[in-house]
Amino acid sequence: MKLNSRIFIATLGAALLAAVAWAVPQTHTPIQQPAQARASQQSQTVSGKIAAFSKTSLTLNVGSEISDPGEPASSQKAPTTMTFEINKNTTVDGSLKVGEHADVTYRVESGQNVAVSVRVTS
Repeated sequence: MKLNSRIFIATLGAALLAAVAWAVPQTHTPIQQPAQARASQQSQTVSGKIAAFSKTSLTLNVGSEISDPGEPASSQKAPTTMTFEINKNTTVDGSLKVGEHADVTYRVESGQNVAVSVRVTS
């Protein structure tokens, strides 16, 4: 009889332990995003002169290099252009005008530069 009660208690304990294990909610570890995806969500800032703009986009001339006076004109690099999407969440400080200097804070979403804020400076 003692053997039967020991088996019964051991079985009952194992069943109770299994029930508790199933009742505890499982925690899910969030999936880590690739470094490229994290970097694309971070804001970046660039400055340049406004080359063109519309209600939905802004193009800046950035990174123009000034060469030494002794260098030939053929070695001067043309400014790089960057285009930014402007949407309802973009804040614009100042009036957009071609030729004005602007600081653009943006992030890359699906391969597109999306302007978070534009600050026009004279």
